[in-house]
Amino acid sequence: MSKVRVAIIGVGNCASSLVQGIHYYRNAREGDIIPGIMHTRLGGYHINDIEFTFGIDIDKNKVGKDLAEAIYTKPNNTYKFCDVPKMNIPVVRGMTHDGLGYYLSQIIQKAPGPTADIIGLLRETKTDVVVNFLPVGSEEATKWYVEQILTARCALINCIPVFIASEKYWQKRFVEKGLPVMGDDIKSQVGATILHRVLVNLFNDRGVKLERTSQLNVGGNTDFLNMLERSRLASKKVSKTRAVTSQLQYDIGDENIYIGPSDYVAWLKDRKWAHMRLEGRTFGDVPLNIELKLEVWDSPNSAGVVIDAIRCAKLALDSKLSGAIVEPSSYFFKSPPVQFPDYVCREKTEKFIKKYSRGKKRK
Repeated sequence: MSKVRVAIIGVGNCASSLVQGIHYYRNAREGDIIPGIMHTRLGGYHINDIEFTFGIDIDKNKVGKDLAEAIYTKPNNTYKFCDVPKMNIPVVRGMTHDGLGYYLSQIIQKAPGPTADIIGLLRETKTDVVVNFLPVGSEEATKWYVEQILTARCALINCIPVFIASEKYWQKRFVEKGLPVMGDDIKSQVGATILHRVLVNLFNDRGVKLERTSQLNVGGNTDFLNMLERSRLASKKVSKTRAVTSQLQYDIGDENIYIGPSDYVAWLKDRKWAHMRLEGRTFGDVPLNIELKLEVWDSPNSAGVVIDAIRCAKLALDSKLSGAIVEPSSYFFKSPPVQFPDYVCREKTEKFIKKYSRGKKRK
């Protein structure tokens, strides 16, 4: 119970920031305030209690390497804030399915050889939690991995906009296996989604009638390159749009809202530019408009959130909870099973942590 053993599907930028972050804060003291982390020790688990079992990828330049080397291998291009020493943790060959789209196939060559025995590896390594970092649009690949995870009896954290935790069919499957699932689509520390939600709630709280809004995002990582293939973008747009419209108390009409990735700019690397505009009416039907630009390194922005999600998933496992774990999902993800205002999400998550904290006596 002293460790949280984690496998990663997709050793891209998000995996890189996650692995770096855990090493970077491995010696954090109990009272330290860490940007983007709820608690240094969450529910009895320190950041350093998270240990990796193996990574899964299909890129021939990553498969077979140590995880500590693979996270810095191209096309990964996120901010390097920590040197991670060799970990003796392998990256194994995964299943492709629809995980490799047209544009990514121009820069990534599949590793030779068969798909690894994922179920066997999860069992052999005693993995507790599996984190899904597959590319956007990997619908079939994600569902294939979910079946492996269910068979191996691990918890799932679904960080991408393929709807698992928010779908009744998959909720039921996890309940039947007695396993927890959290998701869907990770919500960054201060990203475009949370900022947009805050502004919508500001309009709500101050009585401004929102009439139109847009969010246009550009970036230079493989996620944005992958989303140039518009057919892979559908679930991402649904997830980001739903995260914002769930905060509205009225329908402004589909034609008056656009939220979604817009283009790929290679030299931005893992940086993202998010351009937001909100148009509304105040007292006397006088116009009020807000326009802003957010610049952020995309993957480190979500890594701390994933660290907290991993530890909440372990608390759910320890407490034998099953199905979608509503409270932390509502706070950590764009498309959770149930949407709440963000302050409510945090309150519910803090209560969840307190209730299921390791070693706490429960009836």
